[in-house]
Amino acid sequence: MPICKGVRQVAHLDCPGGGQITVDGGYGYIGHMAAPNGTSIVDLRDPAAPKIIAQLTIPKGLHSHKVQVANGIMLVNQEIVSKEQAAAEGLRGGLGIYDVSSPRQPKEITRWHCDGTGVHRFTFDGRYAYISPEIDGYLGNIVMILDLANPSSPREVGRWWMPGQWTAGGETPTWPGRQHRCHHAIRHENRLYVSYWHGGGVILDISDLSKPKQISGFDWSPPFPWPTHSLVPVPFPINGRRYLIVADEDVNPLDKNMAPELAAFIWIVDATDESRPVPVATFQVDGIHGHRNPEMTGCHQPVEVIRGTEIPVAWFAQGLRFIDFSNPMAPKETAHFIPDLPAGASSVSSNDVFMDERGLVYLMDRVGGLSIIERI
Repeated sequence: MPICKGVRQVAHLDCPGGGQITVDGGYGYIGHMAAPNGTSIVDLRDPAAPKIIAQLTIPKGLHSHKVQVANGIMLVNQEIVSKEQAAAEGLRGGLGIYDVSSPRQPKEITRWHCDGTGVHRFTFDGRYAYISPEIDGYLGNIVMILDLANPSSPREVGRWWMPGQWTAGGETPTWPGRQHRCHHAIRHENRLYVSYWHGGGVILDISDLSKPKQISGFDWSPPFPWPTHSLVPVPFPINGRRYLIVADEDVNPLDKNMAPELAAFIWIVDATDESRPVPVATFQVDGIHGHRNPEMTGCHQPVEVIRGTEIPVAWFAQGLRFIDFSNPMAPKETAHFIPDLPAGASSVSSNDVFMDERGLVYLMDRVGGLSIIERI
């Protein structure tokens, strides 16, 4: 049985593990981790009885683990995971663009391709997609803005990269390999909040979409060993101040011996002065700090649409954690949910979380399927 505190499980959907879950208009859209499973569409109008109503497949050599939906348009990433197989079969990375005005019958509109490995993660506001493609001439993924006013003909309107990435333009990185690369960007008003893996976080001014400009950045990797996964803006002030929820991901450490007694966690960052964002607090699940932990024990992904001062966070092996940050200097856990252990797995792997307008929470495990949870 799941472990519940302050929540109840409404339903569980046994399906292939996923990397992302998004809900729109009573339907859920799941991006799966591995081929041949691409994207599943789930009828959630009765949340106690979720039903898969459509599925898209992908060829081996690609994965399509991220999905966003708005205005009847579904975007899915297409990322090369086997360069040898992709080359042999002529596969290209990018985005798949679908008409889901009838969710039971998704129709491909077009595919947007790019060189390199394709697109990792992205957000979509119904007009613009803020994507993280890897393209020729750049070292690692960059920020790109696509205009989908005409979904059949996506148009790049702007791009930004960390100085040092544009190797074709003569730039030289000051970091090894692909450590500094765009993970994904989240828009709020005329700002993009961009996680840049071991390059930390960046705030961009996109008042002019064609010319994103950096306002500031921060990077605590090192001394902390984990990459920055998400910068989520809190869309309302608290005591007159503006905050970011910043999540490090408990994978791919710079050095496994750098902080062996820790695991990745959440930071609360005061961004009232955008030119000088300041971390003011952290949160970690009780019992993790103080000893060496297996990878994917700690934090992964907070909810990306914040509706109040309590947020759900997918915490890998610790399941789903609800964090109250009404006092940003002292965040605290208020509830949690740990799903059943998937067959053959040594731990749960809570990967992504979404909260809908009803307050229902959708937790995606990268191995064990979808859990639907209600706060009590």
